[in-house]
Amino acid sequence: MIPDEQITTKNEPILEVKNVKTYFFLEKATIRALNGVDLSLPRQSTLGLVGESGCGKSILAMSIMRLIQSPPGKIVDGQILLRQKHTQNVVDITKLDPHGLEMRNIRGGEIAIVFQEPMTSLNPLYTVGDQIAEAVMLHQKVGRKAALDRALEMLTKVQISDPKQRLHEYPHQLSGGMRQRVMIAMALSCNPAILIADEPTTALDVTVQAQILDLMNQLQSDFGSSIILITHNLGVVSQMASQVAVMYLGKIVEFAETRELFHHPLHPYTIGLLNSVPVLGRKGKKELIPIKGMVPTPSEDIRGCAFAPRCPNAMEICGEVTPVFHEVQPGHKVACWLFPED
Repeated sequence: MIPDEQITTKNEPILEVKNVKTYFFLEKATIRALNGVDLSLPRQSTLGLVGESGCGKSILAMSIMRLIQSPPGKIVDGQILLRQKHTQNVVDITKLDPHGLEMRNIRGGEIAIVFQEPMTSLNPLYTVGDQIAEAVMLHQKVGRKAALDRALEMLTKVQISDPKQRLHEYPHQLSGGMRQRVMIAMALSCNPAILIADEPTTALDVTVQAQILDLMNQLQSDFGSSIILITHNLGVVSQMASQVAVMYLGKIVEFAETRELFHHPLHPYTIGLLNSVPVLGRKGKKELIPIKGMVPTPSEDIRGCAFAPRCPNAMEICGEVTPVFHEVQPGHKVACWLFPED
C-alpha cells in the first residue's frame, strides 16, 4: 500500500496504468499483447479506448482485472495503481495474487466489467436473480433475502421489463438486450468505482444499442462511477466519452479530450481511423479512405514506430527509433515523430 500522506486531493486519478506489458509466452513465439501502456482515468469520467481488432484493448481490461490466464499470459512489467473508494489508499494491482482475497474483493467491489457477449458470461444453470444476489452476498456481506432485494432493485434501475419475473428466469429466456442489462445490473450491484464495458453493444441492434448507452450514462450519473468504454465504434465514443485513448499494437499512441481528438487528431493512425468512418450527410462524393496495409503481429520484433510501414507520413527515423508518448499541448498526448519532444 502507498501511505495516506502520499495521497493528495480528490482530483487524483482513480486508476493509473504505467508502462504495463502483458506477454503471452507460446512455444514458438512471444506475443507482446501490451507493450508499454500508459493511461490515466479521472474520477466520474468516461474514457473511450479505441483501435483495430487485436490491438490489445480487451487484454488491457483483463490485465486490470487480473484475469489473464497464466500460463501462458503474464504481466511482465509496469504498475496498475487503483485508488480504493473507501480508504483512498493506493494499491498496485500487479503486485496482488490474482486468486487472493484482496483481488477478489477488488473485482466487483471496486472494479466491475461488462463483457461483449453476455450469454457466455452468465451461468445458464442459475436464475438471473441468483447470479446477481451471489455477487451482492460476496461483496456486501448480506443475507440472501437482502441480496435478492438488491438484485430486484438493480433490475428495476436498468429498466428491464417486468423485473420481478426476470429475477426468476434463466439467461436463455432473455433477449440479447435484456441479458446485457442483466450484466450491467450485476456489475453495478455493489457500487463499483470503475466500470469497464468491453464492446457492450456490438451484438445488439441499433435501437437497443442506443438504449444501453443511454442507460450507462444515466447509471453513471446515479452511481458516480468512472467508465472505461472499449469499442471500435467511434460514433459511440463521440457520444459517450469525455476522453479518448487510441491504441495500436499494444500501445497508446494518442490521448486527448474527445472534442479535441475528433477536431484536431495528431497521430496519422488516428487520422486514418477518422477518415475511414462513414458520416451521415457527408458533403460531396468524398470516398472513405482506408488505412493501407496490415497490422503487424504482436510477436514481431519491431524497430521504431509500429505504424511506420502503414503511415503516409513516415520518415527515416520512424523505422529506427520508437517515439516517446508525451504531451504536445495541455491534455493532448501523442507518440509520433511528427511531434518530437522539445
